[in-house]
Amino acid sequence: MANPFVHVELQTTDLKKAKTFYQKLFDWKLEDAPGGYTMIQVGEGTGGGMMTSPCPDVPSHWMAYVLVEDVAAALKKAKSLGAEIKMEATDVMGYGTMGLFKDPTGAHLAVWKPKKM
Repeated sequence: MANPFVHVELQTTDLKKAKTFYQKLFDWKLEDAPGGYTMIQVGEGTGGGMMTSPCPDVPSHWMAYVLVEDVAAALKKAKSLGAEIKMEATDVMGYGTMGLFKDPTGAHLAVWKPKKM
């Protein structure tokens, strides 16, 4: 597949409660990372992360990330197809670059390019 899903992220209003719930539900290995982020190690398959939502008025939700060759180009193409850019290409603590858009139906999706591909 050209652009697979590579990461899923929970943005939550209660990180401690979410960590307890998901660790017990799925036996995920959780690893605290810098900046208040928690990595989710699932073994096989796509891993993810959890964080306190940067927008407290937005309900807790899961966000999917799609692998792209060029975040800025993917956002530009999405915009040309009717998407609204919610976050331009942004460096994520040296790990890679991400962007975020809302598609014409109102769904949000993140695009991601790791530092090393």
